[in-house]
Formats: sequence, C-alpha cells, structure tokens
Amino acid sequence: MVKRRRDLERMVDQQIRARGVRDERVLEAMLQVPRHPFVGDAMQHRAYDDCPLPIGEGQTISQPFIVARMLEMLELDGSETVLEIGAGSGYQTALLALLARRVVAIERIGSLARGARQRLDRLDVHNALVITADGTLGWSEEAPYQGILISAAAPSIPDPLLDQLDVGGRIVVPVGDRSLQDLELVVRDEDGLRKRTGGACRFVPLLGRFGFEET
Repeated sequence: MVKRRRDLERMVDQQIRARGVRDERVLEAMLQVPRHPFVGDAMQHRAYDDCPLPIGEGQTISQPFIVARMLEMLELDGSETVLEIGAGSGYQTALLALLARRVVAIERIGSLARGARQRLDRLDVHNALVITADGTLGWSEEAPYQGILISAAAPSIPDPLLDQLDVGGRIVVPVGDRSLQDLELVVRDEDGLRKRTGGACRFVPLLGRFGFEET
C-alpha cells in the first residue's frame, strides 16, 4: 500500500502537474482516487504508468494526463450535474464524483458498466449513476448538464448531447477519425456555441447512433 501511494503521488507530480495541469481541485482528486482498482489483475504492475491500459472488451483506461487535462477543461466548481459518456472501468467517474455534485455515467458495454458500479460502490461513491445505454443519445432524464465529458473518439459531437448542454455548460470531446483526434472544448453561451481545441489525442471510437458504426 505504501508503494502504491508513492506511485500515485509520483504519477500526479511527474505526469500531470509537470505537464501544466494547474487546477488544484483536479490535482487533489487525482491524489484521492487510486488507479489500480480500475485495472485488471494482469495490469496491476502498470496501474500508474504514463499510458492507457486495456480494461477488456476492446476498451482502455485513458492515460492519466489526458484524464486530468479533460477534467481541467471542464472547469468544475462542485455545483454541477455532469454527463459522462464512456464510463469504462469507472475511474474517471470516481474523479468526476469528487469534482461535481452529481454524475450520470453512460457505458455501452454491459459488463464494463457492471464492473464500474461495483468499483464505485466499494469506494463509497454515492453521487454517480452508471447506466448501460447508447451514450450518443445522452440521458435526457437529468438534463440539462453543466458539463459533458466524452471519453471516446467522435466523428462530430452528437446532436443529442449538444441539446442536453445547459447555457454556460461545457463539453470536452475528442473529435476526428478512428486513428487520430483533436481534443475539443465546446462552451454554450447566450449567443450559441464557442469551440477551441486542446491538442491531438487518440481514443477508442464512440459507437452508437450518432457515432461511428461498428465494424
């Protein structure tokens, strides 16, 4: 346990803070949520490495820096309801639960959604709902959202997600083709949508009605 704590602190200092993430709430959340419970037994020795890791079903847990960068781009203050698309193993969901008031996390793959719920329960995360559904449709029951985070590559931002974004809300999403994307931030204000890019990235494809087709 002592070694894992050292690995976690080193991850935050060397992989995240040193690369320019400055949001103290994000940095503190990253220190509070261990990464090793969210990877399989075979990947335990690499849980704090500077890279994405497989979590089964052809999916990955994202590189720690990319997770922190996306969270920082959301600029959460703790009052928000956030929609997460692509819960995966639940790691980012646990971080969002520390940073926002309420998290609705959608995962398309049932086995991953069940695993994420179990991990969040073990960590006593009570303000996050994990749903098995097509994430490209969003979840209108709890809309509008002040933040939407999409953890998969989209050919474009799904219209249902834009429709569920509150005025003043922010969407962070990798947009591009299946091999390379740009990390985009979209902000809705009274005059419409504003967009800026946050650099190149690589994610697994977002599948669903408003995403890529399954191959």
